[in-house]
Amino acid sequence: MTETHSTAARGDSGPEAARLVASRVLDVPDFPKPGVMFKDLMPLFADGKVFREVIDGIVAYHGRDTFDVVVGIEARGFVVAAAIAYATGVGVVPVRKAGKLPRPAHSVSYELEYGEATLEVHEDAFTAGHRVLVVDDVLATGGTAEATLDLVERAGGTVTGFTVLLELGFLGGRERLAPRPVHALLTV
Repeated sequence: MTETHSTAARGDSGPEAARLVASRVLDVPDFPKPGVMFKDLMPLFADGKVFREVIDGIVAYHGRDTFDVVVGIEARGFVVAAAIAYATGVGVVPVRKAGKLPRPAHSVSYELEYGEATLEVHEDAFTAGHRVLVVDDVLATGGTAEATLDLVERAGGTVTGFTVLLELGFLGGRERLAPRPVHALLTV
């Protein structure tokens, strides 16, 4: 494992925030399959001081009063969403893989690089006009993010922002989500 290169770090919240995230990302080769370089954010989550700075930076970027609820995308997005919700005093809503929610849910299926997936959110997760900040750990091709944003809107929420800790810019996820704004603390 190696640390993600951080000297020329860039992101939507500036080079300091980008370097902070980069300093806590480990590259894990050949995971989950040969040829893939997995970006492991667990060291960032485990460092309380850095994690607090990252969460505070996301809140400062969006503003405390711009959203009523935070949506976290399964599974590492839950960690980020819960921390932002706690820091701002709003609720948190999980977007889960199919079959994980106990009550009636909206669902959306979408294509992955290597198959298909389905995401769900409870039908009563939002009231009309609920302002929703959607967060996840990594933006890659944008398939999961696009499906989540569509799902939130179909369930009655109004997406006011989408934030990730790490964007793999070379995979084109940001372009796929256009014209919706994307906020990434670190783009590689």
